[in-house]
Amino acid sequence: MKRTTQIWAAPLLASLLLLGGCGLFGRDEAVKEIDPPQETSYVKDGQALQEATESQKEGKEKAKATETVKRELYLIDKNGFVVPQTVELPKTQAVAKQVLEYLVEDGPVSEMLPNGFRAVIPAGTTVLGTKLEKDGTLIADFSPEFKNYKPEDEKRILQSITWTLTQFDNIKRVKIRINGYDQNVMPVNKTPIQDGVSRADGINMEANGVPDITNTHPVTVYFVAQQGNSTYYVPVTRRVSNKEKDDIAAAVNELIQGPEQGSGLVGVFQPDAKLVDAPKYEDGKVTLNFNEGIYGSNKKNVISDVVLNSLVLSLTEQKGVESVAITVNGKANLVTEDGKPLTKPVARPQNVNTGTF
Repeated sequence: MKRTTQIWAAPLLASLLLLGGCGLFGRDEAVKEIDPPQETSYVKDGQALQEATESQKEGKEKAKATETVKRELYLIDKNGFVVPQTVELPKTQAVAKQVLEYLVEDGPVSEMLPNGFRAVIPAGTTVLGTKLEKDGTLIADFSPEFKNYKPEDEKRILQSITWTLTQFDNIKRVKIRINGYDQNVMPVNKTPIQDGVSRADGINMEANGVPDITNTHPVTVYFVAQQGNSTYYVPVTRRVSNKEKDDIAAAVNELIQGPEQGSGLVGVFQPDAKLVDAPKYEDGKVTLNFNEGIYGSNKKNVISDVVLNSLVLSLTEQKGVESVAITVNGKANLVTEDGKPLTKPVARPQNVNTGTF
Protein backbone atom coordinates (compact mmCIF):
# COMPACT_ATOMS: atom_id res chain seq x y z
CA MET A 1 0.00 0.00 0.00
CA LYS A 2 1.56 3.21 -1.12
CA ARG A 3 0.97 6.16 1.17
CA THR A 4 2.19 9.71 1.14
CA THR A 5 2.55 12.33 3.78
CA GLN A 6 1.69 15.63 2.15
CA ILE A 7 3.97 18.58 2.89
CA TRP A 8 2.26 21.92 3.40
CA ALA A 9 2.16 24.06 0.28
CA ALA A 10 1.39 27.73 0.87
CA PRO A 11 -2.07 27.83 -0.81
CA LEU A 12 -3.22 24.60 0.81
CA LEU A 13 -1.87 25.63 4.20
CA ALA A 14 -3.66 28.93 4.06
CA SER A 15 -6.89 27.22 3.03
CA LEU A 16 -6.77 24.58 5.75
CA LEU A 17 -5.76 27.00 8.48
CA LEU A 18 -8.67 29.26 7.61
CA LEU A 19 -11.15 26.43 7.26
CA GLY A 20 -9.88 23.77 9.64
CA GLY A 21 -12.42 24.52 12.33
CA CYS A 22 -15.28 24.38 9.85
CA GLY A 23 -17.63 21.60 10.77
CA LEU A 24 -17.41 19.03 13.52
CA PHE A 25 -20.16 16.84 14.81
CA GLY A 26 -22.16 16.29 17.97
CA ARG A 27 -23.44 13.14 19.57
CA ASP A 28 -26.87 13.30 21.12
CA GLU A 29 -27.45 11.59 24.42
CA ALA A 30 -28.44 7.96 24.20
CA VAL A 31 -31.85 7.57 22.62
CA LYS A 32 -34.00 5.94 25.25
CA GLU A 33 -36.68 4.66 22.88
CA ILE A 34 -36.40 3.90 19.18
CA ASP A 35 -39.48 4.41 17.03
CA PRO A 36 -42.16 3.90 19.74
CA PRO A 37 -45.74 3.08 18.65
CA GLN A 38 -48.06 5.99 18.17
CA GLU A 39 -50.52 6.62 20.99
CA THR A 40 -54.22 6.21 20.18
CA SER A 41 -57.00 8.03 22.03
CA TYR A 42 -60.43 6.42 22.37
CA VAL A 43 -63.75 8.16 23.17
CA LYS A 44 -66.64 6.30 24.78
CA ASP A 45 -70.17 6.68 23.40
CA GLY A 46 -71.76 9.86 24.65
CA GLN A 47 -68.47 11.24 25.96
CA ALA A 48 -67.39 14.56 24.46
CA LEU A 49 -63.75 15.05 23.64
CA GLN A 50 -62.62 18.54 24.59
CA GLU A 51 -60.54 20.04 21.80
CA ALA A 52 -58.33 23.07 21.69
CA THR A 53 -59.39 26.02 19.60
CA GLU A 54 -58.29 26.09 15.97
CA SER A 55 -55.85 28.89 16.67
CA GLN A 56 -54.26 26.92 19.51
CA LYS A 57 -53.97 23.87 17.25
CA GLU A 58 -52.34 25.85 14.49
CA GLY A 59 -49.91 27.43 16.94
CA LYS A 60 -48.88 24.07 18.38
CA GLU A 61 -48.53 22.48 14.94
CA LYS A 62 -46.44 25.38 13.70
CA ALA A 63 -44.15 25.24 16.76
CA LYS A 64 -43.80 21.48 16.40
CA ALA A 65 -42.97 21.79 12.71
CA THR A 66 -40.14 24.23 13.39
CA GLU A 67 -38.46 22.07 16.06
CA THR A 68 -35.29 20.52 14.68
CA VAL A 69 -32.40 18.48 15.99
CA LYS A 70 -28.91 17.77 14.64
CA ARG A 71 -28.37 14.30 13.21
CA GLU A 72 -25.50 12.62 11.39
CA LEU A 73 -26.11 11.27 7.91
CA TYR A 74 -23.33 9.23 6.33
CA LEU A 75 -23.31 10.16 2.65
CA ILE A 76 -21.01 9.37 -0.30
CA ASP A 77 -18.62 12.13 -1.41
CA LYS A 78 -17.10 12.78 -4.85
CA ASN A 79 -14.19 10.43 -4.08
CA GLY A 80 -16.47 7.54 -3.12
CA PHE A 81 -15.89 7.85 0.64
CA VAL A 82 -18.67 7.42 3.20
CA VAL A 83 -18.60 10.68 5.16
CA PRO A 84 -20.62 12.06 8.09
CA GLN A 85 -22.59 15.22 7.47
CA THR A 86 -24.46 16.91 10.31
CA VAL A 87 -27.87 18.22 9.26
CA GLU A 88 -30.94 19.67 10.94
CA LEU A 89 -33.89 17.27 10.83
CA PRO A 90 -37.43 17.72 12.15
CA LYS A 91 -37.70 16.51 15.73
CA THR A 92 -39.43 13.14 16.03
CA GLN A 93 -39.63 10.12 18.31
CA ALA A 94 -39.09 7.76 15.36
CA VAL A 95 -35.42 8.71 15.08
CA ALA A 96 -34.05 5.47 13.59
CA LYS A 97 -36.68 5.32 10.86
CA GLN A 98 -36.22 9.02 10.12
CA VAL A 99 -32.45 8.96 9.58
CA LEU A 100 -32.80 5.94 7.30
CA GLU A 101 -35.41 7.75 5.22
CA TYR A 102 -32.96 10.62 4.82
CA LEU A 103 -30.40 8.22 3.33
CA VAL A 104 -32.66 7.35 0.37
CA GLU A 105 -31.76 8.81 -3.03
CA ASP A 106 -34.31 11.35 -4.33
CA GLY A 107 -35.85 11.38 -0.86
CA PRO A 108 -36.17 14.24 1.65
CA VAL A 109 -32.37 14.61 1.85
CA SER A 110 -32.26 15.88 -1.76
CA GLU A 111 -32.79 19.51 -0.79
CA MET A 112 -29.99 19.52 1.80
CA LEU A 113 -27.23 17.52 0.10
CA PRO A 114 -23.86 19.32 0.20
CA ASN A 115 -22.21 19.85 -3.17
CA GLY A 116 -20.37 16.75 -4.32
CA PHE A 117 -22.35 14.38 -2.06
CA ARG A 118 -25.07 11.84 -2.78
CA ALA A 119 -27.42 9.64 -0.78
CA VAL A 120 -26.77 5.91 -0.64
CA ILE A 121 -29.98 3.84 -0.42
CA PRO A 122 -31.58 3.19 -3.85
CA ALA A 123 -34.31 5.57 -4.95
CA GLY A 124 -37.84 4.35 -4.33
CA THR A 125 -36.87 2.34 -1.25
CA THR A 126 -39.37 2.52 1.62
CA VAL A 127 -38.29 2.04 5.22
CA LEU A 128 -40.91 -0.45 6.37
CA GLY A 129 -39.90 -0.30 10.00
CA THR A 130 -37.21 -0.55 12.65
CA LYS A 131 -36.95 -2.68 15.77
CA LEU A 132 -34.45 -2.35 18.62
CA GLU A 133 -33.52 -5.57 20.41
CA LYS A 134 -32.47 -5.70 24.07
CA ASP A 135 -28.85 -6.39 23.13
CA GLY A 136 -28.62 -3.12 21.19
CA THR A 137 -29.18 -4.63 17.74
CA LEU A 138 -31.34 -2.48 15.47
CA ILE A 139 -33.25 -4.37 12.76
CA ALA A 140 -33.98 -2.20 9.71
CA ASP A 141 -36.64 -3.47 7.30
CA PHE A 142 -36.64 -2.16 3.71
CA SER A 143 -38.90 -2.60 0.69
CA PRO A 144 -37.65 -4.74 -2.27
CA GLU A 145 -36.36 -1.61 -4.04
CA PHE A 146 -33.45 -1.77 -1.61
CA LYS A 147 -31.87 -4.38 -3.92
CA ASN A 148 -31.53 -1.95 -6.84
CA TYR A 149 -27.98 -0.70 -6.33
CA LYS A 150 -24.66 -0.98 -8.14
CA PRO A 151 -22.31 -3.72 -6.86
CA GLU A 152 -19.58 -1.18 -6.07
CA ASP A 153 -21.95 0.63 -3.69
CA GLU A 154 -22.80 -2.40 -1.55
CA LYS A 155 -20.25 -1.86 1.23
CA ARG A 156 -20.84 1.89 1.15
CA ILE A 157 -24.56 1.34 1.70
CA LEU A 158 -23.91 -1.05 4.58
CA GLN A 159 -21.39 1.30 6.20
CA SER A 160 -23.65 4.31 5.75
CA ILE A 161 -26.63 2.59 7.38
CA THR A 162 -24.51 1.19 10.23
CA TRP A 163 -22.63 4.36 11.11
CA THR A 164 -25.72 6.56 10.76
CA LEU A 165 -27.72 4.37 13.16
CA THR A 166 -24.93 3.82 15.67
CA GLN A 167 -24.65 7.55 16.31
CA PHE A 168 -27.31 6.75 18.93
CA ASP A 169 -25.63 5.34 22.02
CA ASN A 170 -28.08 2.49 22.58
CA ILE A 171 -27.70 1.09 19.04
CA LYS A 172 -24.64 -1.17 18.86
CA ARG A 173 -25.23 -3.32 15.78
CA VAL A 174 -27.45 -3.33 12.69
CA LYS A 175 -29.26 -6.16 10.91
CA ILE A 176 -31.08 -5.91 7.59
CA ARG A 177 -34.49 -7.20 6.52
CA ILE A 178 -36.07 -6.90 3.09
CA ASN A 179 -39.86 -6.99 2.99
CA GLY A 180 -39.92 -8.63 6.42
CA TYR A 181 -37.31 -11.32 5.72
CA ASP A 182 -33.97 -11.46 7.55
CA GLN A 183 -30.93 -11.19 5.27
CA ASN A 184 -27.81 -13.30 5.87
CA VAL A 185 -25.95 -11.48 3.08
CA MET A 186 -26.39 -8.26 1.14
CA PRO A 187 -28.49 -8.89 -2.00
CA VAL A 188 -26.01 -8.02 -4.79
CA ASN A 189 -22.40 -8.85 -3.85
CA LYS A 190 -23.36 -11.14 -0.96
CA THR A 191 -21.43 -9.31 1.78
CA PRO A 192 -22.08 -11.31 5.02
CA ILE A 193 -24.41 -9.56 7.49
CA GLN A 194 -26.04 -12.46 9.37
CA ASP A 195 -24.72 -11.57 12.82
CA GLY A 196 -25.17 -7.85 12.32
CA VAL A 197 -22.71 -5.07 11.49
CA SER A 198 -21.11 -2.59 13.90
CA ARG A 199 -18.56 0.21 13.79
CA ALA A 200 -15.92 -2.36 14.64
CA ASP A 201 -16.31 -3.64 11.07
CA GLY A 202 -14.82 -0.37 9.85
CA ILE A 203 -15.57 2.30 7.26
CA ASN A 204 -13.84 3.22 4.01
CA MET A 205 -11.61 0.19 4.52
CA GLU A 206 -8.05 0.17 3.21
CA ALA A 207 -6.62 -3.32 2.81
CA ASN A 208 -4.21 -2.94 -0.09
CA GLY A 209 -0.69 -4.07 0.69
CA VAL A 210 -1.64 -6.04 3.83
CA PRO A 211 0.06 -9.44 3.30
CA ASP A 212 -1.67 -11.31 6.13
CA ILE A 213 -5.01 -9.85 7.16
CA THR A 214 -5.48 -12.49 9.88
CA ASN A 215 -2.61 -11.02 11.90
CA THR A 216 -3.95 -7.48 11.79
CA HIS A 217 -6.74 -5.50 13.41
CA PRO A 218 -8.60 -2.33 12.38
CA VAL A 219 -7.91 1.23 13.47
CA THR A 220 -10.05 4.15 12.28
CA VAL A 221 -8.53 7.59 11.72
CA TYR A 222 -9.84 10.85 10.27
CA PHE A 223 -8.18 12.46 7.27
CA VAL A 224 -9.09 15.73 5.56
CA ALA A 225 -10.73 16.32 2.18
CA GLN A 226 -11.64 19.50 0.34
CA GLN A 227 -14.74 20.56 -1.59
CA GLY A 228 -14.40 23.97 -3.11
CA ASN A 229 -13.10 26.30 -0.43
CA SER A 230 -14.20 24.09 2.45
CA THR A 231 -12.64 21.17 4.27
CA TYR A 232 -14.28 18.15 5.86
CA TYR A 233 -13.17 15.09 7.82
CA VAL A 234 -13.26 11.55 6.42
CA PRO A 235 -13.04 8.39 8.58
CA VAL A 236 -10.78 5.69 7.13
CA THR A 237 -10.21 2.25 8.63
CA ARG A 238 -6.76 0.76 8.21
CA ARG A 239 -5.41 -2.56 9.38
CA VAL A 240 -2.36 -2.55 11.63
CA SER A 241 -0.24 -5.44 12.80
CA ASN A 242 -1.30 -7.34 15.90
CA LYS A 243 2.24 -6.76 17.09
CA GLU A 244 1.21 -3.15 17.61
CA LYS A 245 -0.25 -3.35 21.10
CA ASP A 246 -0.98 0.35 21.51
CA ASP A 247 -3.86 1.35 19.23
CA ILE A 248 -3.55 5.00 20.28
CA ALA A 249 0.05 5.16 19.09
CA ALA A 250 -0.93 3.22 15.97
CA ALA A 251 -3.65 5.74 15.12
CA VAL A 252 -1.26 8.67 15.59
CA ASN A 253 1.34 7.03 13.36
CA GLU A 254 -1.25 6.39 10.64
CA LEU A 255 -2.26 10.05 10.74
CA ILE A 256 1.36 11.15 10.39
CA GLN A 257 1.91 8.76 7.46
CA GLY A 258 -1.02 10.42 5.75
CA PRO A 259 -3.60 9.21 3.26
CA GLU A 260 -3.02 6.96 0.29
CA GLN A 261 -1.63 8.64 -2.78
CA GLY A 262 -4.37 9.50 -5.27
CA SER A 263 -7.17 9.00 -2.73
CA GLY A 264 -8.32 12.61 -2.86
CA LEU A 265 -7.53 13.04 0.83
CA VAL A 266 -5.03 15.55 2.24
CA GLY A 267 -2.20 14.98 4.71
CA VAL A 268 -2.11 17.71 7.36
CA PHE A 269 0.81 16.60 9.56
CA GLN A 270 4.39 17.69 9.07
CA PRO A 271 6.46 14.70 7.91
CA ASP A 272 8.87 15.03 10.85
CA ALA A 273 6.13 14.98 13.50
CA LYS A 274 6.40 12.08 15.94
CA LEU A 275 5.58 11.00 19.45
CA VAL A 276 8.42 11.51 21.93
CA ASP A 277 6.93 9.15 24.50
CA ALA A 278 4.29 6.41 24.53
CA PRO A 279 0.75 7.79 24.94
CA LYS A 280 -0.53 7.93 28.51
CA TYR A 281 -4.11 6.96 29.31
CA GLU A 282 -5.95 7.69 32.54
CA ASP A 283 -9.68 7.95 33.32
CA GLY A 284 -10.71 8.54 29.71
CA LYS A 285 -7.95 11.06 28.98
CA VAL A 286 -5.10 10.41 26.57
CA THR A 287 -1.93 12.53 26.80
CA LEU A 288 0.25 12.76 23.69
CA ASN A 289 3.80 14.12 23.90
CA PHE A 290 5.09 15.24 20.48
CA ASN A 291 8.26 16.77 19.16
CA GLU A 292 8.12 20.22 17.58
CA GLY A 293 7.04 18.69 14.28
CA ILE A 294 3.45 18.86 15.54
CA TYR A 295 3.41 22.61 14.93
CA GLY A 296 1.35 23.43 11.87
CA SER A 297 2.89 26.74 10.89
CA ASN A 298 5.96 28.91 11.32
CA LYS A 299 4.41 30.46 14.40
CA LYS A 300 5.93 28.99 17.52
CA ASN A 301 3.73 26.78 19.68
CA VAL A 302 0.72 26.96 17.30
CA ILE A 303 -1.13 23.74 16.50
CA SER A 304 -3.45 23.93 13.50
CA ASP A 305 -7.16 23.23 13.84
CA VAL A 306 -7.09 20.46 11.25
CA VAL A 307 -4.27 18.62 13.06
CA LEU A 308 -6.00 18.97 16.42
CA ASN A 309 -9.40 17.92 15.06
CA SER A 310 -7.96 14.91 13.22
CA LEU A 311 -6.24 13.73 16.40
CA VAL A 312 -9.29 14.17 18.63
CA LEU A 313 -11.77 12.62 16.18
CA SER A 314 -9.48 9.66 15.55
CA LEU A 315 -8.64 8.87 19.17
CA THR A 316 -12.16 9.33 20.55
CA GLU A 317 -13.30 6.62 18.12
CA GLN A 318 -11.47 4.19 20.40
CA LYS A 319 -13.25 2.63 23.34
CA GLY A 320 -12.83 4.51 26.59
CA VAL A 321 -11.15 7.60 25.12
CA GLU A 322 -13.08 10.75 25.94
CA SER A 323 -10.51 13.55 25.59
CA VAL A 324 -7.00 14.29 24.33
CA ALA A 325 -4.26 16.41 25.92
CA ILE A 326 -1.20 17.45 23.90
CA THR A 327 2.26 18.47 25.04
CA VAL A 328 5.48 19.22 23.15
CA ASN A 329 8.67 17.86 24.69
CA GLY A 330 6.77 17.49 27.95
CA LYS A 331 5.50 21.09 28.07
CA ALA A 332 1.84 22.07 27.74
CA ASN A 333 2.47 25.43 26.10
CA LEU A 334 0.64 25.02 22.79
CA VAL A 335 -1.85 27.58 21.53
CA THR A 336 -4.67 27.20 19.01
CA GLU A 337 -4.91 29.17 15.79
CA ASP A 338 -7.02 31.84 17.48
CA GLY A 339 -4.35 32.33 20.15
CA LYS A 340 -6.02 30.47 23.02
CA PRO A 341 -3.74 28.36 25.26
CA LEU A 342 -4.33 24.65 24.84
CA THR A 343 -4.04 23.92 28.55
CA LYS A 344 -6.98 21.54 28.96
CA PRO A 345 -7.79 18.18 27.36
CA VAL A 346 -9.95 18.45 24.23
CA ALA A 347 -13.13 16.36 24.07
CA ARG A 348 -14.73 15.15 20.86
CA PRO A 349 -16.03 18.22 19.02
CA GLN A 350 -19.73 18.94 19.12
CA ASN A 351 -20.17 19.16 15.35
CA VAL A 352 -18.37 17.71 12.36
CA ASN A 353 -18.82 18.55 8.70
CA THR A 354 -21.66 20.99 9.23
CA GLY A 355 -20.67 23.48 6.54
CA THR A 356 -22.53 24.03 3.28
CA PHE A 357 -20.17 23.50 0.36
